Amino acid sequence: MRLHSLTLQAFGPFAGTHTIDFASLTSEGLFLLHGATGAGKSTVFDAICYALYGKTPGDRDQLLRSDHAADHLLTEITLDVTLSGRRLEITRSPRQPRPKARGTGYTWHNAKALMRELKHDDTTGQDRWEAVSKAHDEIGDHLQALLGMSRDQFCQVVLLPQNQFTQFLRAKAPARKDLLSKLFRTSRFTGIDTWLLNRSREAEKDLKAARSDVISLIDRIHQAATGLDHESGAPATDDPQALPDAALTWATSLVQTATAHLETADTQTQAAAADLAVQQAHERTVDLLHRQQSEHRTAADQLAQLEQQAPRQQHITDQLQQARRAAKLAAVLHAAHTADDEHTRAEILERQARDTLRAPHTTASAAELATAEQQTRAQATLVEALLPQEAAMRQMAQDLQQLDTERQALAADQLEAGEWLGKEPGRRAELAARLHAAQRAETDSVHQQTSIEDLQRRLTAAEQRDDRLADVTSREKRWESADKTVGEAAQAYITLRRQRTEGMAAELAEDLAEGTPCPVCGSCLHPAKAAPHPGQPTREDEQKAETRHLKAEKTREDAAAALNEARELLAQARAQAGDTPLDDIQTLLASAQTDLEATLKTASDAGPASMELAALDRDHTAMTDQATTAGEHLAARNTAYDHLTTQLADLQGQLDQARQQAPSITDRLNDLNRTAGQLKTAATAATTTLRLEAERVLRADEAETAAHEQNFPTAHAAEEALLDDAALHTIEEEIKSFSHQRAVHTATLERPVLAQAASQPPADLEDARRLNKTAAQRHTDAVAATTAARTRHDQLTELNTRLTDSTQRLHPLQEAYDTVHHLHEVIHGTSTSNRDRMELEAYVLAARLEQIVDAANTRLRLMSDHRYTLAHSDDRASNGARSGLGLKITDAWTGRDRATDTLSGGESFFASLALALGLADVVTYEAGGRVLDTLFIDEGFGTLDDDTLHQVLDVLDSLRAHDRTVGLISHVPELRRRITSQLHVRKGTDGSTLHPVSHIAE
Repeated sequence: MRLHSLTLQAFGPFAGTHTIDFASLTSEGLFLLHGATGAGKSTVFDAICYALYGKTPGDRDQLLRSDHAADHLLTEITLDVTLSGRRLEITRSPRQPRPKARGTGYTWHNAKALMRELKHDDTTGQDRWEAVSKAHDEIGDHLQALLGMSRDQFCQVVLLPQNQFTQFLRAKAPARKDLLSKLFRTSRFTGIDTWLLNRSREAEKDLKAARSDVISLIDRIHQAATGLDHESGAPATDDPQALPDAALTWATSLVQTATAHLETADTQTQAAAADLAVQQAHERTVDLLHRQQSEHRTAADQLAQLEQQAPRQQHITDQLQQARRAAKLAAVLHAAHTADDEHTRAEILERQARDTLRAPHTTASAAELATAEQQTRAQATLVEALLPQEAAMRQMAQDLQQLDTERQALAADQLEAGEWLGKEPGRRAELAARLHAAQRAETDSVHQQTSIEDLQRRLTAAEQRDDRLADVTSREKRWESADKTVGEAAQAYITLRRQRTEGMAAELAEDLAEGTPCPVCGSCLHPAKAAPHPGQPTREDEQKAETRHLKAEKTREDAAAALNEARELLAQARAQAGDTPLDDIQTLLASAQTDLEATLKTASDAGPASMELAALDRDHTAMTDQATTAGEHLAARNTAYDHLTTQLADLQGQLDQARQQAPSITDRLNDLNRTAGQLKTAATAATTTLRLEAERVLRADEAETAAHEQNFPTAHAAEEALLDDAALHTIEEEIKSFSHQRAVHTATLERPVLAQAASQPPADLEDARRLNKTAAQRHTDAVAATTAARTRHDQLTELNTRLTDSTQRLHPLQEAYDTVHHLHEVIHGTSTSNRDRMELEAYVLAARLEQIVDAANTRLRLMSDHRYTLAHSDDRASNGARSGLGLKITDAWTGRDRATDTLSGGESFFASLALALGLADVVTYEAGGRVLDTLFIDEGFGTLDDDTLHQVLDVLDSLRAHDRTVGLISHVPELRRRITSQLHVRKGTDGSTLHPVSHIAE
């Protein structure tokens, strides 16, 4: 990499546009960047890093745009550089506010990037720049491929930060490993370690699962062999080597015993089935006789009950005959009822019609009512002729009201215009002040938004840090709870197992029977069998306790792994967020957001204020016209109002005489028409009532005559005898059902089979059922015993087969686990064969560290006047710590090795510098041998005495022999006297500036 030029515009402390010509600055191979503290010396390297990687060094969010820059000048970096033999120009600008092209205020300018390459045009013979890409990601990938290193590696190799490498010099092996791992990307070796660990755990899990399958099958065989002597010869599960063979021998013996038990049970089942068939046939014979005797007894009882219903049957027969005679009179009786109902309704209608009339018409005859109707209609005709005059009066009243409304509106318009014109000057001054305040707020809001974005990024990092701290606390509690549960489960399992062992004699005694030899002593007599203690645990209880213990241990392992992961995440979050309390950041952010909301609210008023001022001008013209027009129209309306009032008074007097007491002529006409209609209705109702009275008397006489003809004393008696079709049908069905039932029961008693059964002694069905039930129970028990024996035999046979398969899997799984577990321990550094306890990644990094130390010592000897040399140490660390990445200093004056933290400040500086240069050489080689022509060394020279400083500078001068350019960033005065090519960074109240300085000018 060779730098040609760098242009900074509105970047960091530099407010204007500055170009650094590295071609002339690096002509002597060594140049100096110096200036006051805070002037922006390191910003030059920040700009180079931003141009190449789109981000400044480190993890901090640097404010790229200069606070001193003019609004129209955009922040932009342009770097002209040669990478891997290709001349490139990279231009980048971050996202930033810029003034709006139209109007006031600011808008956002999006981040942009452009990469061009200088190529030779064979046609013209000239060099020209050609665009390569404008995409941020594509440019980043292209440059990283050419550089061969990440941004972190570039910052470690091209910019040598002495403070960090002093830490690297004195760091412990774990910290040194973290840095070297990032630079040399050796995480893939950690991946091998992790893969082997996971494979070891999987192999162990498979082995435990296979062994658990065997133990589980043994437990299931114990359960399936209930009723057999399954404890005799049972295998011990605590001996993994002997377990397979012992389990197979024991299981095969149980299968043979179960076969013998099954044959005995089959013989007993066949005998019980024969006895059951005999008892079932006997029950069927007794049941038939019992049913025949019950049927004969039931028929006799039902016939006796029917004879008691004879009076009831005679009564309903007579009622049926009367209803049939009355049905012949139904039409005549219905006509009499209809005539009577119609006459009653007519009387009600006449009474209702007369109630609407006024005296004296309420008692008048039908003829008198008709005459009164004709007279009322004649009066209505006279009143109707006056309706147009009343309509004219209403129109005049409406016109008068319309004139008054217009007069009031015109007066209000005149008053409104006068009041508005009086308030206008104050309103105009208020709007001008609002517009000025809004324009000023637009400018302030841009700076406030930038501050809020920075606070929001800090708040997000702090929230993540606090969340992960809470997560660590929560997972620590879960681990403590799981650890406590493991202890309790282990204690419960041990206690229960001890109790079962103590009561094992009682457990064996449960299977002892008289005449069966004891599995312990062989005696067939058992005079004093051991009894179980209260709460004696079983084998199942012991297995459940063991399962709970294993489950608790698994839970604790998961909790420990989760806790370690949470702690690593917390460390990463703390590194990003720092230690600033979340509440403090939230308070600052809330305050900034409140200020921004107030500012934006004020700024948003610019448009409305401008629009309101324009509207105010328009309203002034409108209100002036409104005041003049309203005065003219108001005078005309007053004259018309007085004339119309006089005409309305004259017409009102004429119509009052015609209305009498009615509110209006229309109301008077409606009242007369309504009265005429009421008189007509009453006359018609009176005439109808007289006619229906005669019809009612005639129909009543006809009904009485017809009732006498059918032998009924009165028409009312005939009407009471009537029945509807449903009642008639019910009586007929009841009579028919009585006759049918009496015939059926009589025929049943005359059947010979039932009569013969009734003559025999009562059948004892309960005794026959009891004998059959007893035989069925014996058969069921025998079948159940056979089924249980067959099930036990089948289960033991299947489990024996599965046990054979499971025991054959144990040996290859054990060999696989032993192999991968041993290999992981060797790689991880925990095996006894790995004497230095060195991990694979540490082993690889140790080789890189040796290369770094060799490269560093070539310069350290010169810097220290051949007194000091660095040495890599792979001695085994104390207290079981990891080994392989130790560093020590060999002092040629004493001939002894020293710890790196015993060096003085100046000694630490040039030792760290030598180590940094050595690291740069090795990382450059690892990056594919790409040449880094330019290096920057940032500060640290103030700790050196004059002689040592000259020795260090001699070493740096030697870098030019390899065609390297070294830039020193320092404010040490001696360097300004020693180095001729300089770049002076000056700071001021309006930003920093860059000034090339020659040796003569200095």
